[in-house]
Amino acid sequence: MQMKLKRVLADLGIPQSELAASLEKPDGQPLSQAAVAQIVNHGQWPKSLDRAGLELKIKETLFARGANDDHIRDLFAMEEADAAPVLAGDAAPALNNAISKESDSMLLRKITLTAEAKQHFNLPRDPFTNEMRDDEDVFLSDDIRYVRQAVRQTAKHGGMLAVIGESGAGKSTIREDLDAWIEANREPITLIEPYVLGSEDNDRKGKPLKSMDLIGAIIRSVGKGEPARGSLEERANQMHTLLKNQANSGKRHVLIIEEAHGLTKPMLKHLKRFYELKAGFKQLLSIILIGQTELDTKLDEDDPEVREVVQRCEKVWLRPLDSNLEAYLAHKFQRVGVNYLDVFDSSAFSEIRLRLQSSKTTGQGANRAVLRTSLCHPLAVNNLVSGAMNQAIRVCEPKVTGELIAAAVRAGV
Repeated sequence: MQMKLKRVLADLGIPQSELAASLEKPDGQPLSQAAVAQIVNHGQWPKSLDRAGLELKIKETLFARGANDDHIRDLFAMEEADAAPVLAGDAAPALNNAISKESDSMLLRKITLTAEAKQHFNLPRDPFTNEMRDDEDVFLSDDIRYVRQAVRQTAKHGGMLAVIGESGAGKSTIREDLDAWIEANREPITLIEPYVLGSEDNDRKGKPLKSMDLIGAIIRSVGKGEPARGSLEERANQMHTLLKNQANSGKRHVLIIEEAHGLTKPMLKHLKRFYELKAGFKQLLSIILIGQTELDTKLDEDDPEVREVVQRCEKVWLRPLDSNLEAYLAHKFQRVGVNYLDVFDSSAFSEIRLRLQSSKTTGQGANRAVLRTSLCHPLAVNNLVSGAMNQAIRVCEPKVTGELIAAAVRAGV
């Protein structure tokens, strides 16, 4: 079912964006395209606006663009959808369309709730901005709980661990949670973090991280101001001595490398030497690698260059929220004292999952297949939901609906 108005707009060649621009709200601002899409696709009118006045203005706009009496008759009645063409870029995309690559990158940009949106939804603060204040703010699905525990156990008891996740999956949150856990429990653990900003796996894209960089970072963190010695061999001996002395006093050390997908294969191979630093049977250095999905590819057990490292490295993944989406949003809004069901219509959740997908076609003919990947990670969810909540203000909707989620994607949130 759709409103006859949608068919008439297509017949007259009028984009929904043009119709929206002709309709003013009481504050003089034009009605949003999202509001017009809800009217023409679902017969849902903004509750806070005068419907009779909107209907009159719509008819005036259509007459000015050449509409006749047949067009206007039963203009706002619902009818079966037909094959009438619609103008590209103005109609709501089909709900089974995956999100485009461009929109995917947009969803990774930070979207902040407006003051009007916070007031509209009775939010004392933005649930998605600077919200991590203590460990109670960390949402824990079974997957996230497992990754967090794996990180803590590696830090406390030793090992080599790779934490792998898409951009926005929550890798930084896991890293910050480890720091907070060490401090809160007064664990005798020192985190060693080499400077990785701008590091890449080849000289064309940036500066590759080298063994000397790791040795320097360890000396700075463990040596407490002790200057590094001259040659590589002298520094390596200095590092080993510092780690042994600290280990003998009961302290543990964890080398954390963020953006580890940018490590070169030779550097990954060298990590075995750091991992094998010992004092007797006592391992001196645990290693945690944190990186995007390219890290999984580089840690390929079939690659002879890195096989020895892979055999010693456990991998854990931060997977998409998907079935945990509602629980995630319930948690985020509960932390600011709001029931998430007061913010979201039930149609929003399936639409979020649907929109946060990417698709890739492989093969040809009978072997052709469409591979879908979920992008339903915290950062993308936060930005998409924030964009839809901001859209709700423009169309005077009391809750975030599936249509508003779709509208936020079309607007590039």
